[in-house]
Amino acid sequence: MKKVKVAVLGASGYAGEELLRILLRHPGVEIVAITSRKNAGEPVSAVFPRFTGAPLHFVAPDAAELAKKCDAAILALPHGLATEYAIPLLNAGVKVFDISADFRLKSAAMYKEYYKVDHPAPELLAKAVYGLPERYREQLRTADLVACAGCYPTSSILPTAPLLAAGLVSTEGIVVSSCSGVTGAGRKVDLPYIFPECNESLKAYGVVGHRHLPEIEQEMAFAAGVAEMAINFIPHLAPMNRGINSTIIMNAAPGCTLEKITEVYEKAYGNEQFVRVLPPKRCADTKYVFMTNTCEIGYNLDAHTNKVIVTSCIDNLTKGASGQAVQCMNIRFGLDEAAGLL
Repeated sequence: MKKVKVAVLGASGYAGEELLRILLRHPGVEIVAITSRKNAGEPVSAVFPRFTGAPLHFVAPDAAELAKKCDAAILALPHGLATEYAIPLLNAGVKVFDISADFRLKSAAMYKEYYKVDHPAPELLAKAVYGLPERYREQLRTADLVACAGCYPTSSILPTAPLLAAGLVSTEGIVVSSCSGVTGAGRKVDLPYIFPECNESLKAYGVVGHRHLPEIEQEMAFAAGVAEMAINFIPHLAPMNRGINSTIIMNAAPGCTLEKITEVYEKAYGNEQFVRVLPPKRCADTKYVFMTNTCEIGYNLDAHTNKVIVTSCIDNLTKGASGQAVQCMNIRFGLDEAAGLL
């Protein structure tokens, strides 16, 4: 079988490291380039000793040169940089899988509101397929540009979308409270994220207007079949390296029962490899999704308050970033969807 030739742009970050971990064991992939401006010329083992022996060296990112070598490019770049490389790669026929948020929002105005800059290529927003396979698998099969779903959004959308689509919960009054490991902030030296600052500390941040909010609202609205939604999204920084735990509180619609919730989840995810729905009344646990591409979902119905309470856990670097990108790539190139991920 001919292998898919893949380039990883921004391979020296946490998401890049996770991509290399997955792709180096992927039977259907050949890594043809890994890029890093800072580490160009260095062997991969100089940055990530775990990959000692892998015949890879970082190169400076050059879209024209990369396009000559690869079938697919996975962009693990900071927000705002992806477009610079996505456009020439797409024009050269390369399939692009972007881990950043540059193409996730369908509205250029919303992008400007939350990212404080004009979108550099608004014409691409309508062309990008949202990279959440459990929701958009068929569209991913023919996509040229995939905007891989974010980590907080993945842990929020997967557990809520089936319930919203089935009308078991109200579109109003939804609260998502999420805790993320420190790797979610990226591989950088910054005071709030050094060990003495975040160890044995749990704190909320960005409780109003977080950048992931419009992405979550957009996809929840699509699932519910409404034009727009407004929710409260409250992220927290948790003293762990990786993982996201989201607790989602929703108003139960008339006729909602625990049995109906169970039926809806079974229909939505009963055949999914990377979504594990727990039995009723159990809660998801980050321990059981660590370094996996799995989203674990737990749920309960509180008759006292008429609230549906859902918990979900993912590994922010795998199902929340790199694993998601590989899953999307597998679908696009007709590979086993789980290749490299199990």
